[in-house]
Amino acid sequence: MDRTVKSPVLQHLLQACPVPGLAACLAGVERDFGEHAGDFPALAEKYEVFGKPSLDLDEKLQALIRAAVELASAEAPHWDKIAARLRYLDFARHLAESEAKRGITNFVAKLRYLMAKELYGSYILENYTEQELRAASRFIVAERNHLYSYAGLDLLLSRYVIHTHHGVALESPQEMYLGIALHLAMLEEPSVRMDWVRRFYDMLSLQQVTMATPTLANARKPYHQLSSCFIDTVPDSLEGIYRSLDSFAKVSKWGGGMGLYFGKVRATGAAIRGFEGAAGGVIRWIRLVNDTAVAVDQLGVRQGACAVYLDAWHKDLPEFLQLRTNNGDDRMKAHDIFPAVCYPDLFWKLAKEDLDAPWFLMDPHEIEMVMGYALEDFWGEEWEKRYRACVAEPRIDKRVIPVKEIVRLILKSVVETGTPFAFYRDTVNRLNPNPQAGMIYCSNLCTEIAQNMSAVESVRTEIKTEAGDTVVQVTTRPGDFVVCNLASLNLGRIDVTSHEELRSVVRTAVRALDNVIDLNEAPLAYARLTNAKYRSIGLGVSGYHHMLAKNAVRWESEEHLAFVDDVFSRINYAAIEASSDLAAEKGSYGCFAGSDWQTGDYFKKRGYESEAWQELAAKVCAQGMRNAYLLAVAPTSSTSILVGTTAGVDPIMKRFFLEEKKGAILPRIAPDLSMKTFWYYKSAHTVDQNWSVRAAGVRQRHIDQAQSVNLYITNDFTFRQVLALYIKAYEEGVKTIYYVRSKSLEVEECESCSS
Repeated sequence: MDRTVKSPVLQHLLQACPVPGLAACLAGVERDFGEHAGDFPALAEKYEVFGKPSLDLDEKLQALIRAAVELASAEAPHWDKIAARLRYLDFARHLAESEAKRGITNFVAKLRYLMAKELYGSYILENYTEQELRAASRFIVAERNHLYSYAGLDLLLSRYVIHTHHGVALESPQEMYLGIALHLAMLEEPSVRMDWVRRFYDMLSLQQVTMATPTLANARKPYHQLSSCFIDTVPDSLEGIYRSLDSFAKVSKWGGGMGLYFGKVRATGAAIRGFEGAAGGVIRWIRLVNDTAVAVDQLGVRQGACAVYLDAWHKDLPEFLQLRTNNGDDRMKAHDIFPAVCYPDLFWKLAKEDLDAPWFLMDPHEIEMVMGYALEDFWGEEWEKRYRACVAEPRIDKRVIPVKEIVRLILKSVVETGTPFAFYRDTVNRLNPNPQAGMIYCSNLCTEIAQNMSAVESVRTEIKTEAGDTVVQVTTRPGDFVVCNLASLNLGRIDVTSHEELRSVVRTAVRALDNVIDLNEAPLAYARLTNAKYRSIGLGVSGYHHMLAKNAVRWESEEHLAFVDDVFSRINYAAIEASSDLAAEKGSYGCFAGSDWQTGDYFKKRGYESEAWQELAAKVCAQGMRNAYLLAVAPTSSTSILVGTTAGVDPIMKRFFLEEKKGAILPRIAPDLSMKTFWYYKSAHTVDQNWSVRAAGVRQRHIDQAQSVNLYITNDFTFRQVLALYIKAYEEGVKTIYYVRSKSLEVEECESCSS
């Protein structure tokens, strides 16, 4: 490869900034961006502003990087990639110096050093021979460092590669991906293991798949908590509530997010042990969740994150809807958690047909005492029948509020805070692939998970003598404590028109996620047990708008709906096929018998009637399924930046903007922006949201769990227009709505579920 710089402008820059390695870097820029050679003088001019002769070499390179960054724009997006190459050169120089200082001469030597410093898990060296590790190091393709945008590379180098306790980087991006691949393939059969290491490395380093943030950050390290998020069902007891708080604290400690279902907790004024008016209600407990989120701040990096869910018929709903608003009694606020409401179909039917209809809010504990059942344990027609029976029962106290007033409170909070998130509970349970094993009460922090849930239950407390010591032994029944094992297909880096490429990437990603289950060091025993029972995964997507733009598909078009219907159908087919083939190889999950997978109802409910789908249904029935749940679309805020694509299934915010972060300016440019793609990148707040909701409905048919779907509104939106979007989402079969984002509202991005 020719490393000679031919451009006189770049040669002049080399003289002004004689940094070792810069000649090869600029030669690569010249080769790959030669069509923009007319812009090179602008780099030299900009460098003259920052690059003073008195600067040392490091400072001169920083000046050159800054010059390239500031040239990036919507009209000249290539400067973003050029700036990234210069940034990597700077990193590589310092990495080489750090390696030389520590006597690190090759990949195996690096692993031994990192393990000795407790920065790398010993299990890698224990499970692979030195010969295998040397072979693995030859999988590395250094040119893949050129795939990054400047913002993505900056994020990766600052947050994800391994640093010493003093902040010195000791791992390159490609070594990071290789380390993750080694970890994910560790339990594969020795005869095929290296092939899977290569496949996992390729999908990650080619930016076709991103693993969840905890997996990227913790795989290969001593403490390998690989899961993003967890969901717990809070029981209606003092012991149970504090157990859930304890679980949340332990999850937060290791960087996980949490979803907590509070629908079973008795309302304000409910009886306790027969004493009327004694209960303080859910708000008091939610404030404790809020305080725990703030207190357990993940080594000072960021505070814990939790979404709390409550049913739309719960007696404390009005106060719940004001948790994050800025007016009212601050003693009833919880500004650091994320409220979410679980809606039955009946609510949206009334919101559409009769806003003046009465809505009855009741206490779940009182219902159970009077009626002998827990109303929250039902859904659909059965729930509605029992709800109406409770309404007709005079012994049950009710808060009666017109539907329009509840809607007003919801929309007021939504416009002001972006929350509450919406969980369409009947739709979720109607399409639950595992109804024989339980039900789904709520979702997680980012609203993309929909899996069976049940509360941890106390069984007994015993005093025992063990080895001469008196001990107190508490026995609990674990319930279904949901674990989110996430990854995302980068649709912007996969040729989705190629059936074989899409199928291959999906199959590889499903296998990697299934391995995460066995490798994960979850922070709670309850989580480990549920993980093993269901073996649930959540394969999602990022780069959705990126994909549409690359394929010249306009967001607001019927072509969009048809295109994604096809793409997501093929993703689902490949994922189901992969999971079934894994079951044939390694065995099915524990609750497969009687599931919709086994009976074929999964395929019938979704209208999968073609010959190919029928053949797959028969295959699943015969072979089983490795995973109870397969697809879930997380928001991918940080990991989409990492691989230079658009977030989740959202439209872009802007084609180009500058982000200031810790004193530095980071260009944010729509991926693959060019004259060909420019007009297909319509910004989120200018997109007709009805098209977004319709697209979400089309995708939902193929997604067994849910999607982090955001709605984007402007100050011109009326309450009625926002309400219409929620009703349309219900009608289109959308399972959840995440944030409602107005132009004037800054919402907090979830990093736990980013995948």
